Amino acid sequence: MEVILLERVAKLGQMGEVVRVKDGFARNFLLPAGKALRATKENKGRFEGMKAQLEARNLELKNEAAKVGESLNGTEVVLVRQAGETGILYGSVSTRDLAEALTAAGFTVARQQIVLNHPIKTIGVHEVPVSLHPEVEVTVKANVARSAEEASRQSRGEDLSMIRDDEDEDETNEEAAEEAEVEADEQA
Repeated sequence: MEVILLERVAKLGQMGEVVRVKDGFARNFLLPAGKALRATKENKGRFEGMKAQLEARNLELKNEAAKVGESLNGTEVVLVRQAGETGILYGSVSTRDLAEALTAAGFTVARQQIVLNHPIKTIGVHEVPVSLHPEVEVTVKANVARSAEEASRQSRGEDLSMIRDDEDEDETNEEAAEEAEVEADEQA
C-alpha cells in the first residue's frame, strides 16, 4: 500500500514522502496513529493544503522535545535488582522499568520512546537512548545494581560486575609467590 507520511518515521522516510509499505503496517500502525494517509488523489491534494500546518506542528514538537532533551540528557536512574555473584540479573530490565524510573525522576517518557534493542541482564551502568521526537534523541544512564550502596559505588566508576573476595586475592598472591619461588629454584 502506498501512503503519504505526515511526519518523519524512522527507517521509512520524511514528512510528505510517498512510500510503499506492507498493508498491515499501514492499517495497524501508520493510519491509526495519524502518521500517514493513503496515497490517493484526494489525500494528495488534502496533504498539500495541510503541509504548512504539519510543518509548523512538527517544528513546535521538535522544539519542545529539544527543551526536555536538554534536561533529560545524561540523567542517571538507579534500578535495584537481584543478581548473582557474577553480576547476571535473575530477571531483566525492560523499557517499562526504565520508563517508570524516569517518570519517578520527574520526566514524562513513554516506554515506546526508549530505544532498547535487548533487555538489560547485567549489573552496571548502561547508556540507553531515548527518542523524544523523530529528530531528537538523548542518552540516559541506567545504573543497575543489587543495592543503593552498590549503585553509588558504580556511579563513582567502580566495576562491580565481578566481585572478588579478599580471601581469593590472598590465595592468588600466595600462589604467585610460590610459582616465583619454584621458577627461581629451577633457574639456580
